Amino acid sequence: MLNRWSAADAPDSSDAIARLVYASRLLGADTGLVLHGGGNTSVKTTVTDLTGEPVEVLHVKGSGSDLATMDASGFTALRLERLRALLRLERLGDSDMMNELRCARLDATAPDPSVETLLHALLPHPAVLHSHADALLALTNQPEGARLVEEVYGDSVVVVPYVMPGFDLARLCAELYPARAHAGTVGMVLLNHGLFTFGADAEEAYRRHIELVGRAEERMGMPRPRVAPAAPRPVDRLRLARLRREVSTAAGAPMLLSRYEDPAVRAFLDRPDLAAVATRGPVTPDHVLRTKRIPLVGTDVAGYADAYRDYVEQNRSRARTALTMLDPAPRVILDAELGMLTAGRRAAEAMMARDIYRHTVDVIEAAEAVGGYRALSAPEIFDLEYWELEQAKLRRGGPAPEFAGEVAVVTGAASGIGRACAEALLARGACVVALDRDPSVGGSDGPARLGLTVDVTDSAAVDAALDTAVDRFGGVDIVVAAAGVFPATREIAGLDEADWRRTMAVNAESVAYLLSRTHPLLTLAPRGGRVVVVASRNALAPGPGAVAYSASKAAVTQVARVAALEWAADGVRVNVLHPDAVFDTGLWSAEVLEARARRYGLTVAEYKRRNLLRTEITSARVGDVAATLCGETFAATTGAQITVDGGNERVI
Repeated sequence: MLNRWSAADAPDSSDAIARLVYASRLLGADTGLVLHGGGNTSVKTTVTDLTGEPVEVLHVKGSGSDLATMDASGFTALRLERLRALLRLERLGDSDMMNELRCARLDATAPDPSVETLLHALLPHPAVLHSHADALLALTNQPEGARLVEEVYGDSVVVVPYVMPGFDLARLCAELYPARAHAGTVGMVLLNHGLFTFGADAEEAYRRHIELVGRAEERMGMPRPRVAPAAPRPVDRLRLARLRREVSTAAGAPMLLSRYEDPAVRAFLDRPDLAAVATRGPVTPDHVLRTKRIPLVGTDVAGYADAYRDYVEQNRSRARTALTMLDPAPRVILDAELGMLTAGRRAAEAMMARDIYRHTVDVIEAAEAVGGYRALSAPEIFDLEYWELEQAKLRRGGPAPEFAGEVAVVTGAASGIGRACAEALLARGACVVALDRDPSVGGSDGPARLGLTVDVTDSAAVDAALDTAVDRFGGVDIVVAAAGVFPATREIAGLDEADWRRTMAVNAESVAYLLSRTHPLLTLAPRGGRVVVVASRNALAPGPGAVAYSASKAAVTQVARVAALEWAADGVRVNVLHPDAVFDTGLWSAEVLEARARRYGLTVAEYKRRNLLRTEITSARVGDVAATLCGETFAATTGAQITVDGGNERVI
């Protein structure tokens, strides 16, 4: 393991908190040490309070902080004297403990402190770092894990048997650490959990951390060579969408399903003993909150859900508080043909499950090569999965976003109405696959958005984009067809055949093709498929000089009406929007705008507000209506044509 501490980059030694931030980020930058909010760090200082009295303070990572990105505001300062008093108690419920920790804060608005705060408080060293290093977990998750730890570290660390995080763990460490620590003690190993190191300052604690993890890596043959992600082998997208539907049914809500594969994952999936090694439990109990206790090996989702319910019933009596069962759907699926799939209500959740299980693969493989991988028992994992603190979070949780777990494909999404539709759906919790021929649409702006450069008139490119969408998110629930072109103004007598064909191809033919290819996916949408076709006021009230545009929008309106008739039995709703005079789109160049205004004998300013309400129509307004059409408000509406035009006497 590489020591990344740089004397040139590290803050001055006089600023203990800044140096802790620096050390924390170094830990957080290495996914072999911590993942997605894991690990915690602290430093003890003395501050002067409002009364002018010196107060010993523990600055500890706050709940919700990520070591990779945190700054000083991510730490919570607590009165150390109060924390040490709590450690003298024989018993303390974890909910009561968290209340006491909140009361010990110097700033009542600071984040909730880490649940392992008391463990940091008891260690008699200024700086403390804690991680869930892969190599250490591979070392301890063995039939003879404690012996291996002694072999690697001798008596330089205090070894603590597994106890669930919280007050019980802090109390056990308060007994064991003073009895076993000596002048040469540099760390504490919590079996099946992680590593604590400490020092006079953050640099010493970090150096010791890297040294100890490095020894575990050497013993376990880690880190295993990391390989670049490869595109998963092609799989029928309908098969994935059906599996996603089954996962959503088991969960009782729409779920995302993301596929991943690389050579190491493929080798793991090809193990003849996959079902045995993959179902022994997580490498550390914390991971159960993201991955469930075990993955589903194969694709029997209903069977997995039944087994999960049995697991809960068998262990229900262990719960320390009223138990609300979590949904029984798998979060990780391992299948020799499909690859590794991870599920979540949000894209970030599926991504976290993927990252955690990808590291789990490395840990299992390393452990199997030494003495065999062994995790904690099902009851011990249950205790953390149904911990009173986690149950309290469930009770406090608010409603999910409107489109949580759902996937929208939006065309023309690089600008104008298409971009506004994509943004409105993202804001309401949907994952969005944004398509446009403009390369600026490309890339992934966060886990919930996937931008693909696609010419919607290229059927092969559209099919490839749908494959990519389903690989990334598992299916398609919503289609918004917003791609469009507005050719140069021409009367019929001066018709340009190329303009006519291109306009019809983009505005009508491409939509018909897109709908034909997404229909099978939409029928598998957990809450029913929804389609919004962005047509135009010109479909209802054409204007002179816009024959190609008007005809194409009339044609695509008919496509949508027929789809509404044909797809109602499949539970798929299809509706049409007719915007007009949306001037913040790519359709309206200054030349087109001036020409249209001149034709009507208006100034440009008058032309922009020529509707009955004398209001300007924006892309954002159209996008909001499109998103609303896909929601519960319009659950009983299909085949509708809705104007967003401020009112037009020719239409009314």
